[in-house]
Amino acid sequence: MRRYVIAGNWKMNMTPAQTAAFIKELAPMVAGKDKCDIVLCVPFVDIAPAIEAAKGTNIKIGAENVHFKESGAYTGEISASMLKEIGTEYVIVGHSERRQYFAETDETVNLRTKAALAAGLKVILCLGELLEARQAGITEEIVSMQTKLDFAGIPAEDLKNIIIAYEPVWAIGTGLTATPAQADEACGIIRRVIGDLYGAKAAEEMIIQYGGSMNDANAAELLACENVDGGLIGGASLKTDKFTAIVDAAN
Repeated sequence: MRRYVIAGNWKMNMTPAQTAAFIKELAPMVAGKDKCDIVLCVPFVDIAPAIEAAKGTNIKIGAENVHFKESGAYTGEISASMLKEIGTEYVIVGHSERRQYFAETDETVNLRTKAALAAGLKVILCLGELLEARQAGITEEIVSMQTKLDFAGIPAEDLKNIIIAYEPVWAIGTGLTATPAQADEACGIIRRVIGDLYGAKAAEEMIIQYGGSMNDANAAELLACENVDGGLIGGASLKTDKFTAIVDAAN
C-alpha cells in the first residue's frame, strides 16, 4: 500500500517567529494522525525554527529548493549538504514557480534531484503542463517527457526517496483545480512512465501527489483517486484549520 503524503509548500511566507507559532498551533491538531506523512516545506530562514518547533511531533520539515552544486560562487544559493546538516529531511525540486520565474529546466531539475539524493534528502519532484499544453491536448506528451528527463540517470534504488508532485501549471495560484478525473489521469500517465523506466513494482510503489490548488474543500475527492497519493498544498498550508482538514481527509 502506498502511503499518503500531505506536504505544505509555504512559498515566500512566514517569518521565523510566525513559523514557530504556527507549528505550535498545528502540532496538537494533527497529533496521532499517522495514516499519512505530514511535511512542511518552508523558506530557508524558517527551517531551523521549524525543526525545533516540530521536535517530538509527527511533522517533518523540508526546504523549497536546493542548488545542484556542493559549493562555489553561486550567490544566494543553498546546497544539499547545508540543508542536511541543519536537519532538513525533504526538499521540493522543480516547482512550477521555479521553472516559470527562475528559468529552471528539466536538466537542472534532474541535477538538483541527484544532488539532494546524494546528500540523503528526500525529494518532492514537481512536474506538470502549462494551460496551452492542456488546451492543445498534449498533456500526456508533456508530462511523459518531463518525467523521462527529470529521472534521467537516477538509479532504481533511489526511487524510495522520491515523491512526484503532479502540478498542472494552469492550476497553481489561479483558483482553478483539475477535476478528480483529470488529476487521476495525469498521475496515472506519470505512473505508467515510471513503469516503463523502472518496472511495474516501482510504478506501483511510487508516491504521486496532486499539487494544483488542493484545499480543505476538494481534498477528499482528489485523494479518493486511484493514482493520487497525497497533496502538495500551497495556500491552504498556511492555515492550520485548512491544512488539518486535508490531513484528516488523508486519514
